[in-house]
Amino acid sequence: MKYRILGATEAHAPDGTPVPLGGARLRSLLAALALRPGREVAAGALVDEVWGGEPPRDAAAALQALVGRLRKALGHEALASRPGGYRLVAERGDVDLYRFEDLLGEGTAALDAHSYTKAAEVLRSALGLWRGPALADLPEAAAEARHAEDLRHTAVRRRVEADLGAGCAAALVPELRGLTAAHPYDERLHGLLLRALRADGRPADALAAYEDLRRTLAEHLGTDPGHELRALHAELLCETTGPAPAPAATPLPESPAPTTGIRRRLTSFVGRAREIESIRAALRTSRLVTLTGPGGSGKTRLAEEAALGYPYGNMPAPTTGIRRRLTSFVGRAR
Repeated sequence: MKYRILGATEAHAPDGTPVPLGGARLRSLLAALALRPGREVAAGALVDEVWGGEPPRDAAAALQALVGRLRKALGHEALASRPGGYRLVAERGDVDLYRFEDLLGEGTAALDAHSYTKAAEVLRSALGLWRGPALADLPEAAAEARHAEDLRHTAVRRRVEADLGAGCAAALVPELRGLTAAHPYDERLHGLLLRALRADGRPADALAAYEDLRRTLAEHLGTDPGHELRALHAELLCETTGPAPAPAATPLPESPAPTTGIRRRLTSFVGRAREIESIRAALRTSRLVTLTGPGGSGKTRLAEEAALGYPYGNMPAPTTGIRRRLTSFVGRAR
């Protein structure tokens, strides 16, 4: 017998023929047993899961009657009983939930080995076992159902990764748009969307998708995308804008190295040629040249540039022992 609990509970004979199960209580009992194939389940646990918070007055007798009905549907040999509990005579592979888990592991291994086509095929087979919400007839098993749904979401992501590795980027973009809309905070799905757009030759769209995610996370969670997405965003920026051009090198003056201890700057200096020439002209006739102006206006850098290119050999030698000042002086004008 094969049992299906990824959706409404079903049982199938060895030849694939569906087995009629009857009402909701019978399906709930079978789902509770199929969740633990080959393992004994205590009668009290079965009562709680089948009837929830409203057990019948004589719960033991009601459960025994329900087990009798299930045996009639599946065959007497399908259920084993012991004092205090019941067991579904089945192997792990007879239940679709566990076949799904096994296929998910096989597909993940193929993906890790970069066998993208095989991985996509296996993961599609795994996802094809789903017919609806997990354990739909067993609402008391909410934790197990959530775990199964999380595994389903993982399988979807890994199947997308496999298809992306196999070169199916263009076909994946619409699907990923829908997945990211349904799971707006799943950064791995958003990363797959960005990669699919880039592989499809649409880096500008990928940058726009990143900005949409960044805005969503900031507005709703007060956070930024994680490191992996930020790194991918930086790669996309480089691909769309290219590396920034290096600044043009400014030739060093050929005049003798200054003896004032002023270090040559390693960055370029653009503009203010008239001011530099004015300072150098003033140095030919004056021993002290003072630059004034508000703080941060670039007086020191201007003085250094004027000094670095000045022909010191033509400067009149000082006669007072006072060194010429080539730095800015602010204030104390009075």
